[in-house]
Amino acid sequence: MRYRRFGHTELQLSTFTLGMMRCLASPDIAVETVQQAVALGINHIETARGYGQSEAYLGQALAHLERSHLYITSKAPPTPDADSLARSIDMTLATLGVDYLDGFALHGINTPDHLAWVQDRQGCMAAVRRAVDDGRIRHVGFSTHGSLDLIQQAIATDQFAFVNLHYNLFFQRNEPAIALAHQKDMGVFIISPADKGGMLFTPPERLSQLCAPLSPLHLNYRFLLSDRRITTLSLGAAHSGELALPLAIADHDGPLTPQEQAILKGLDDQADQTLGSDRCRQCYACLPCPEAIHIPEVLRLRNLAIAYDMTAYGHYRYRMFENAGHWFPGRKAIACTDCGDCLPRCPEQLDIPHLLRDAHQRLNGPNRRRLWD
Repeated sequence: MRYRRFGHTELQLSTFTLGMMRCLASPDIAVETVQQAVALGINHIETARGYGQSEAYLGQALAHLERSHLYITSKAPPTPDADSLARSIDMTLATLGVDYLDGFALHGINTPDHLAWVQDRQGCMAAVRRAVDDGRIRHVGFSTHGSLDLIQQAIATDQFAFVNLHYNLFFQRNEPAIALAHQKDMGVFIISPADKGGMLFTPPERLSQLCAPLSPLHLNYRFLLSDRRITTLSLGAAHSGELALPLAIADHDGPLTPQEQAILKGLDDQADQTLGSDRCRQCYACLPCPEAIHIPEVLRLRNLAIAYDMTAYGHYRYRMFENAGHWFPGRKAIACTDCGDCLPRCPEQLDIPHLLRDAHQRLNGPNRRRLWD
């Protein structure tokens, strides 16, 4: 296992963090997963009040571990008032059975309202500041599924020491936020690079062939770990058996090799060849859409389905539209009215209404929700 400095917190975190959202089938499975992760060198465990029994199960595991060798982070949603968040912090500490948290993150600064609550001196951050002052919280950050602009605004408040955000080989939109966080010497924690990064534990055959001799999961982890601005990657194992493959990669965190760079170029060439002039380049100039369709994300999923046969992943994400609130905003592509508002703004001159209809036909199906909704 390798370790990296988590920005100006000065914590030395393992390059993989055990995320406690999925190993919750039973207390025994959760405890075993935590114990195995620690035995393999993971020293950072992350949970949240919103993850079912996660805090309770982690508390059971911590009762049998030496806390001085571990860093524990939990999260709670931002609130418009300080008292609600103060109660949430107290419940987290009691449930975990600990006196302090090494990290505490506001869970989901996803909307302008959330950001306004953070910036309100009497809002939720007042409770966080009190907990920092009395030693119950050591370092404060935030997680986000929000827009790039919103993430950058939250970073620019200078109230946070770290940020948890989405970024991976197949979603690089948030790179400027990573650059800004690095400029401010913040820790950078990457959310769910395997699952939400492309369901890479079960990749399609075409993608596997394009990434050979590496696996798609291996290539994605190498893409991320080669970036020294990134501190740690979330590893949301469902059980201890899912720890081995990612951690086999943990020792390899240097620059991308010529072979890896060639595979990445091959993936880009494949997208160009299969999508041709219909390839969305993810510039986001088409937004806002009058019908609140998240056009770039819909077309990103279409890109991946056509170029790499990542259709199952496209189904998984597309079906969350209109069903996950601010965690995955936007309407399905079928809401397009052919108004043409986006067309003059697209530098690629894409026939966006046609591509949206095609994406809906490829990716629609039974609705999905977030795991804990």
